[in-house]
Amino acid sequence: MTQLISLNRRAFLGGGVALAAAAGLRPAWAHSVSQGVAAKAEGTLSGEDIRLVVDRTRFSVDGRPGHAVAINGTIPAPLIRLKEGQNVRLTVENRLTDEDTSIHWHGFIVPFQMDGVPGISFPGIRPGQSFTYEFPIKQSGTYWYHSHSGLQEQLGHYGPIIIDPAGADPVAYDREHVIVLSDWTFMHPHGLFTRLKQEGGFFNRNKRTLADKMSGKRDPLSAADAKMFGKMRMDPTDISDVTAAAYTYLINGHSPAENWTGLFRAGERVRLRIINAASQSIFNIRIPGLKLVVVATDGINVRPVEVDELQIGNAETYDLIVQPDDRPYTFIAEGIDRSGMGVATLAPREGMRAEVPPLRERPTLTMMDMGMMDHSAHGGGPSMAMDHSMRDKSKVSFPVGPGVDMISPMAMDRSGDPGIGLENVGHKVLTYKDLVSLKPNSDTRVPTRRIDIHLTGNMERFMWSMDGEKLSENPEPYRFARNERVRLRLINDTMMTHPMHLHGHFFEIVNGHGPNQPLKHTVRVLPGGYVDLDLTADAPGDWAFHCHLLYHMHAGMMRVVSIRPLEGAHA
Repeated sequence: MTQLISLNRRAFLGGGVALAAAAGLRPAWAHSVSQGVAAKAEGTLSGEDIRLVVDRTRFSVDGRPGHAVAINGTIPAPLIRLKEGQNVRLTVENRLTDEDTSIHWHGFIVPFQMDGVPGISFPGIRPGQSFTYEFPIKQSGTYWYHSHSGLQEQLGHYGPIIIDPAGADPVAYDREHVIVLSDWTFMHPHGLFTRLKQEGGFFNRNKRTLADKMSGKRDPLSAADAKMFGKMRMDPTDISDVTAAAYTYLINGHSPAENWTGLFRAGERVRLRIINAASQSIFNIRIPGLKLVVVATDGINVRPVEVDELQIGNAETYDLIVQPDDRPYTFIAEGIDRSGMGVATLAPREGMRAEVPPLRERPTLTMMDMGMMDHSAHGGGPSMAMDHSMRDKSKVSFPVGPGVDMISPMAMDRSGDPGIGLENVGHKVLTYKDLVSLKPNSDTRVPTRRIDIHLTGNMERFMWSMDGEKLSENPEPYRFARNERVRLRLINDTMMTHPMHLHGHFFEIVNGHGPNQPLKHTVRVLPGGYVDLDLTADAPGDWAFHCHLLYHMHAGMMRVVSIRPLEGAHA
């Protein structure tokens, strides 16, 4: 989130930056910006007619200003509060003078023309023009909105949405706080992307060294694993592409030193609506001294489950209930690579602050994360019993080459794993197998076919794709018939966690809970593993399907899902 974007994706990838420099042209971020400084997470908008203005501004983190793109002059953008059953008109004005913008309503069930993805569902919003999104509100819960144009999301173009239910809320609470997680960098986003292309591990300052081997501490990596990583020229500490070497982790726009504080009265049931709006950061959430009761994910209520910690991928949301005593607590959003953390305070009075624990030991990838181990003892999860009755498209149809450096030969169902680095923390960590939908799902048909989708890449070259193909290469869409019931198996052939988001739909995570499998719009797929998802393709149109790590999507890890009437579908 700093300086502004100068060129669109195609121009950038085609060498447009070099051409502009050679011609002596200034990039967009070098143009003058408005003199105002964006406020931090202020204001609520509601009603049936809402106006949003996208403009350049400046944003200050720890007293240092940087270039930003804000909505209505705040970062995060204003909270939009709506009511299930209402109609809403959202008019978005683009005051950026030299680039298009857009807003995607993340997790919303809308007509595809209102989804807000340039080149797929609409052309985008030109400089100096406006676009009005209009649709009925068919759901309730915790959601968010953000740009789907270039790298504007990294610059501050995101905000929270709360939709109150039409009837009684099944979750009882006395007070709520909306908590938006994000990552801020003073680097220009395209400059950051260039660094990643030049050296995939550029921002990793936690690589294994000779001193580590001679420290006397237990090495989490076995000798056999270390040998295999060396042979494959892969780094077992490459957990995050961008680390705290470039990022400050924000909570509601505030750095740890700025200490955003949410107040409560002792004994209250406090609802925390947590949204991961970060561009490239997965977080581990905990509040030392408090149990976290998970009551919803991605806007959908689940049976309450008590945990001590949870991992939240980019674009996921979780609603938690906590019951604090009359003392302050530290809210921790620790980066998955443990290079840094976002920190805030929950307190009964202003000015209070609890102890902030140190960062935990750096996690290390293993052969399991490479899909290189035989996990037959784990079984295949509840999905395996159905494999023979469905049309199996599991054979890899793409070659390993410059853009695909490995295929996981023994990928396993990792929906019961808590996430990288959380396997042995000594307390209860949420897994996807813990999630049970509060209400039975409306469609419990057995899928008629299974489609395997491989999440592919070359980490060293920072090349990312799905089934070995990038969106810019205009691959064939994934096609479904309207109302078709299909199983998607997302297989992660890389060593990084990918939060995968399908627009316009919710899918069920196949986790053994039958008609109460949890509904989500975004799912983390762990390295060397797979996740099975049951999808009812009930929304006609063309929809984006992509990794929500912004720079992975920007590099090509995005495809189109096309849903048509029955006669237009094919396998």
